[in-house]
Amino acid sequence: MPEEPTERRTETATRQLWRWLTWPVWNDRQRRLRAPLRALLPTVVTFLAFAVVQTAVRARFAHPIREPLEATGFAVVLVAAVLVSARALDRRPVREFGLAFDRSWWRSFAAGAAIATAINGGALLVSLWAGWARLVGVTRGAGDLPFALAMAVVFGYVAVAATWEEFVMRGVLLKNLAEGADGFLPRWGAVGLAVLCSTLVFAFLHGGKVTHVSQYGYYLLAGLVLAGAYVLTGELALSVGFHVFYNVTQSAVFGLGHSQQTPELLAVDIVGPPMWVGEEGLVFVGFAALGGLALLGYVRWQHGRLALADSITRWTPR
Repeated sequence: MPEEPTERRTETATRQLWRWLTWPVWNDRQRRLRAPLRALLPTVVTFLAFAVVQTAVRARFAHPIREPLEATGFAVVLVAAVLVSARALDRRPVREFGLAFDRSWWRSFAAGAAIATAINGGALLVSLWAGWARLVGVTRGAGDLPFALAMAVVFGYVAVAATWEEFVMRGVLLKNLAEGADGFLPRWGAVGLAVLCSTLVFAFLHGGKVTHVSQYGYYLLAGLVLAGAYVLTGELALSVGFHVFYNVTQSAVFGLGHSQQTPELLAVDIVGPPMWVGEEGLVFVGFAALGGLALLGYVRWQHGRLALADSITRWTPR
């Protein structure tokens, strides 16, 4: 039997060594990075890119030019992150992140927006009824801009930031961790682990707003609500719509935000106990839970059941 040429044996040994050395970070069969790196790289790189954009803009421009320039820069980073993640890291179609942008997608986006608006309106009514908030005016805080333009700038800024959070927390981090764990764990366990990890990271990213460790519970609940909407539908429509309009209506429409300085359609003074009112108060916790139940009801109505979407652990190669 003829011997295999020495060059071929050397090449085979070198390739096997290379596969062994790169196994922790490279999936040779799928020809892409391992799931943990696919999950973390877009989050870390875009976070750093946002910091660079913000630093550069704020060093050269002042209000009211600063805010729209920041939002534009953030939008460019977000679009680049989606395209690079799809082509170079995940090697999947963009729609498989949960970004279909078809008629059904926008209908679910609108449903999430309506639910978020309703629960913030409910939080305001309860706060006013309990005497924990006072309505002191309308259309205030626009600064040097006309009120409508100031609101448009705020909406654009918040929409980009919230969409980024949903893309990296749910579409990238949660999905890739679920894919990577599927097979090592039962499918429900893989998705559950991914939901837990993405929720913890989501809460950690909001740590700058937290003044007491108990307030992390609010962000953990919010992360679970948003992750639940994603894993039950396989789409980011509900979570993006809910997240964008929750942030916008809480601060710019109903005047209930504290950490964001925005124009306010309804100017409200918060005078109640911090344990009950404020962004992490029990009133908001309760209404966030109601919002989660409403999202579940919408999914049940739309799909006829509550079950994990098949696409959460599916990879379609480009």
